[in-house]
Amino acid sequence: MLSKLNVSKVGLKLIALGSVAALAVSLISLPTAANAESVATTLTKNKITLVIADETGFPLTDKLAEEFTKQYPNVKFKINRDSFANLTANSPRLLASNNAPDLIRLPTIGDTVKNKLLLNLDPYVKAYGWDKWSAAQLSGLRVNSKNVRGSGNLYQLGLGYSITGVFMNMNHAKTLGITSVPESLAEFEADLAKAKAAKILPIMAGDKDGVVNFAVQALINIYGERQKLSDWIYNVPGATYNTPGAIKGADKIREWADKGYFPEDINAIDYFSFITRFQNGEGLFEFNGNWEAANVQAKLGSNSKFFLFPSLNKGGKHVAMGAANSFSVPAKSKNKTAIVYFLNWIHTNEAARQITLDVTGATPGGDPKTALPKVAAGSLIEDGLKMAAQLSKDNGYIDFMANATAGIYANAIIPQSQLLVGSKITGTQFVTAVQDSYAKELGR
Repeated sequence: MLSKLNVSKVGLKLIALGSVAALAVSLISLPTAANAESVATTLTKNKITLVIADETGFPLTDKLAEEFTKQYPNVKFKINRDSFANLTANSPRLLASNNAPDLIRLPTIGDTVKNKLLLNLDPYVKAYGWDKWSAAQLSGLRVNSKNVRGSGNLYQLGLGYSITGVFMNMNHAKTLGITSVPESLAEFEADLAKAKAAKILPIMAGDKDGVVNFAVQALINIYGERQKLSDWIYNVPGATYNTPGAIKGADKIREWADKGYFPEDINAIDYFSFITRFQNGEGLFEFNGNWEAANVQAKLGSNSKFFLFPSLNKGGKHVAMGAANSFSVPAKSKNKTAIVYFLNWIHTNEAARQITLDVTGATPGGDPKTALPKVAAGSLIEDGLKMAAQLSKDNGYIDFMANATAGIYANAIIPQSQLLVGSKITGTQFVTAVQDSYAKELGR
């Protein structure tokens, strides 16, 4: 679903379907049958077939299954595929079936935990040592007793974890006398001003489909309180988007727009167009994710860099949006021990981790102390892996604002961000409109 696929489809899916956020982990047990089961961490030696329900066009599961069977010949796989839309719509029926798969691609949890359709993975956390993984990387895969994501028991794991940052055209940087990536917001803005003065587009971006949201949230992340934003994304009762940090971040975007740091036709540029234009040399910076690293590398080669958006002040901890390609184990799986063993293997086995990176371009996740997969030295993919390791160290993962509700992206973020980058509204007006849409949708 990442670098090997159509970038337009991939980029928009990751915006709309990301599910990693930065919240403290609270191990609140839910009264499900899964809690009462004994936890085994050894793989059966019997011949079994594990069934996976996955989306069409996501080859990672094929490659991982092939390698797992090579290492454990007694385990075969049957992978059933359907369109992304059909799989999402039919997942509750599949989970409730007496012939439920052993693993299912589940981008939206909905009421599946409330209806006790998923296996609670918390008993395996200690058994497998998942407690050494970044808490923030797993928090968006947890659901609490109030059916709110972000804390509680673990019900999903990712097959690859995305990370967002900023791509930099080093040809333009050299022209401008910029020798290193910025390490603070002030340094970043100084580079923007240099580019504008030299008539080089500071930021290549498009907002026909709302993708300037990458930049909007990057600023809100560093101005605001991560906990408050995460609470809002996860629909925690009482949480609000209308905070001083959100207003400051939106005001900064308006300021950049007023200074001409974005393309004049930004609201007419879709995702595919803006990434293509950047890869063809237009713009000093581009806000995007590691799923584009291979594509930027192919076009710009060593004349490009990929880095985490800097903290407000030099030396501060980083916060960045990230998303898991989230999978869950149905409560009715007939091979729970084996499929969880498979999930742990994906995160810990050297060959599996390499496959995850090679096929998706995303970090394989897991314990941040685990050796990284092999990549070309100095490549953007290597940059992405280092960024992910840094973000895990800083516990800085956060979900995408676009995932706060089903309608927030189309109904509020896209139209309001278009007004913001068009210098038509203020940061306060942007934040107020988004919060009003959110409250209306949730009936609050």
